[in-house]
Amino acid sequence: MKFIVSSTALSQRMQVLGRVISGKNALPIQSCFLFCIENGTLTLTASDSEVEMTAVLELVETECDIRFAVNAKTVMDAIKEIPEQPLAFYVKENLEITVEYQNGRYNFVGKSADEYPVTPAIGEGVTTLTLSCATLTSGIGRALFATADDTYRMMLNGIYFDILPETLAMVASDGQKLACCKTRNVRIEGEGSFILPKKPAALLRNALAKEEGEAVIAFNERNASVTTENYRLTCRLIEGRYPNYNSVIPQNNPNIATIDRAALISAIRRVLVFSNATTVLIKLQFAAGRLTLSTQDIDYATSAEESLLCDYTGNPLSIGFKGTFLTELLNNIESDEVMIKLADASRAGIIVPAEQESDEDILMLLMPMILND
Repeated sequence: MKFIVSSTALSQRMQVLGRVISGKNALPIQSCFLFCIENGTLTLTASDSEVEMTAVLELVETECDIRFAVNAKTVMDAIKEIPEQPLAFYVKENLEITVEYQNGRYNFVGKSADEYPVTPAIGEGVTTLTLSCATLTSGIGRALFATADDTYRMMLNGIYFDILPETLAMVASDGQKLACCKTRNVRIEGEGSFILPKKPAALLRNALAKEEGEAVIAFNERNASVTTENYRLTCRLIEGRYPNYNSVIPQNNPNIATIDRAALISAIRRVLVFSNATTVLIKLQFAAGRLTLSTQDIDYATSAEESLLCDYTGNPLSIGFKGTFLTELLNNIESDEVMIKLADASRAGIIVPAEQESDEDILMLLMPMILND
């Protein structure tokens, strides 16, 4: 049996699906890619018991339909070194496989596709969402950094998809920082919510970065699937009740500073060089027209201070934040300027873009640290 496929197209799909495969698989066959050729189309599958991801690509030429599995690392590492050209696969009945390219060939042995586990359909009680791949990728990308690694509060180890009237909110929090991206560019059929684990969320962010068109999300109480033109991901969801994220967002924040985002990030990085390695505490002092950043490490007798121009309304205020967290929040906002909204030194600070897009609302929240002075 013979089929021909583009080396670049196959390698790109494998690089995306290779992230699914775990180093410790429950079944040896799960260290393989499943190849399924049917009606001139190749469907690649990777699975790790919790997540299954498939990718499709059109074949240049094919003689018949066939299914087989091959070791993922072997074929992925070999093919990524081949420049763009047709690859001819020859598969014998005993699953001896030869891959021929312009100046050489590879020979290896495949495995029976019958051993590969099949992920069942999601089942009943399904709710569906339809949104653009760009919107989904953007929302996941902004929220993923705020997810937790908490063995006791598993609900925080993923992104919470909260379906509101005509709006989808993608939320993540580790208890210290929170990211919330609401989009109205979505078609909703039904109501509900679900928590997407961190691994499939990261897989989607990488896979859909170059995808165009729409993504269809279907979910019930335990499972979810995301389908696009070239990929399909199915996974188990995190079970449990997500905390009420709206309750931790301060509603009355009279102290507001508008500042250049890139300049603020650069200043924080310079000042943090002299911060305490354990606390990474940075002090922000807001006054009319000026923000002063400062930090110190008493153990090594080091300190730093830098001032920036800003548009500030409110009472003079000093507040402490963990510098690395503050930088993360700012790096996940794309606008030129950001607004920092504060109530007082003991309540969470809110950071939002100075100008929001018409169909979305982005909000970042960071809990303060105690200042000793």
